[in-house]
Amino acid sequence: MQKNLHKNMSKIVKSQGLNLQVEFSSVNEQNDKSTESVKLKGKRTSEYEIHPMLDKRTKVINSLESMNEQIENLQYWLMKAEPDSRIVKGKDVKFSINDLADMPDGVSQWDGVRNYEARNIMKDKMKIGDKVLFYHSNCKTPGIAGLAEIVKEAYPDYTAFDEFHPYYDPKSNKDNPRWFMVDVKFVRKFKRLITLKELQTHRDKLKDMTLLSRGRLSIQPVKKEHYRFILELENQ
Repeated sequence: MQKNLHKNMSKIVKSQGLNLQVEFSSVNEQNDKSTESVKLKGKRTSEYEIHPMLDKRTKVINSLESMNEQIENLQYWLMKAEPDSRIVKGKDVKFSINDLADMPDGVSQWDGVRNYEARNIMKDKMKIGDKVLFYHSNCKTPGIAGLAEIVKEAYPDYTAFDEFHPYYDPKSNKDNPRWFMVDVKFVRKFKRLITLKELQTHRDKLKDMTLLSRGRLSIQPVKKEHYRFILELENQ
């Protein structure tokens, strides 16, 4: 009588600062048929199963190359929201990182953008998986409060169709929408607020950062090196 053999090997693959765990497992069944599977577990990966007739090593290499390509193509953004109450047309338009965290599954639409440049960024450039610096704006102490991620690409901002909504635009309609929005997901809150004043003291490291040159734009591109430097600032 044959014995089932279970072999497990795990490796940690580090790519662009992202840890990916690759777990290999193989099971020999009594009928001598072997089933091999490879599971790739990571923050940005789904599960892949490799069936017996496929080349395991080739599949793993291809999967890792695909993930590396996704990481290389990641984009980074800064998105502003108001953490303090402000009543417009009888509604409070405040939205802090805590409000995002409290949403079902930590996901919310990013509505109300009424600037064409910011709209075009959402409509034409933002992709699922892009990283977001969540910025508290129009408050006593503005600054970066935490991280979010794009989980749904641009679709019409229907708040512009509602005449009772604070962001109503009579020139936008369902047949010809003028404004768009994306969905963002809460990732984590920073250990401390990284204030605008603190960022301004690091102009040497944050050279050409849009926030420091065109501060009023509500959605801004962020360079990868700036994003990483800001993450380092959190622990200083």
